Amino acid sequence: MKVLTDQEPLQSYLQEFQLDSIFTETLKQHLTLVSFDQGELICSQGEPSQYLYILVKGKVKIYTTSVEGKTLILSFKHPLDVIGDIEYVRGIDFINTVEAVSPVMMIRIHHRWLKKYCSEYPPFLKFLLELITQKFYLKSNSMSFNLMHPVEMRLASYLLSVSFDESNSLFLGQISTTSLKDAANLIGTSYRHLNRVLQQFCQDGLIERQKGFILVRDKDGLSSLAGHNIYE
Repeated sequence: MKVLTDQEPLQSYLQEFQLDSIFTETLKQHLTLVSFDQGELICSQGEPSQYLYILVKGKVKIYTTSVEGKTLILSFKHPLDVIGDIEYVRGIDFINTVEAVSPVMMIRIHHRWLKKYCSEYPPFLKFLLELITQKFYLKSNSMSFNLMHPVEMRLASYLLSVSFDESNSLFLGQISTTSLKDAANLIGTSYRHLNRVLQQFCQDGLIERQKGFILVRDKDGLSSLAGHNIYE
């Protein structure tokens, strides 16, 4: 993680996403812009939650790990979204692990400043409420998607989510094969069946499977198959 001391990019993001109005003027003095490299952890499951993060650039994935060490990817997030909102409201440790899928920029706010300057500020509370209810709505859609659509559609959607970031033209279409078991867990299928579908995608020219990674060859073809990118 890198802390950016230049205030100009921070002010630019506040204006771009119309965040000026949700914070008090006093709290704005305690906002920090931070960056994370691809693959870097923003927070880890079970660690104390001290900060609220507002995602303003890039893409992150959210996953949970069982006591047996099994990993389940829950979702992918892109701007504008918030990490640590439920933890802040409930005063609990981080529920899940959040990892940068692409280079990421976030506005970071320590809980003590939020509690001191915004805990009863209506614009900020409304902002949190809208985001939290949106997460429940998306989770409901995701569960319905897994139950009602074929594996081919779900896998195409997953590949689009994990391999592209619309805000970063340099982040294109390559996926490590080490994440395939996680993909099977996310879309609700067996690892064996997932590999059969990947083989069919290769035959159809949608992807190319090489040693250690999968390369997307036909993004439009995957988009057509996915219908809509549910894991976004």
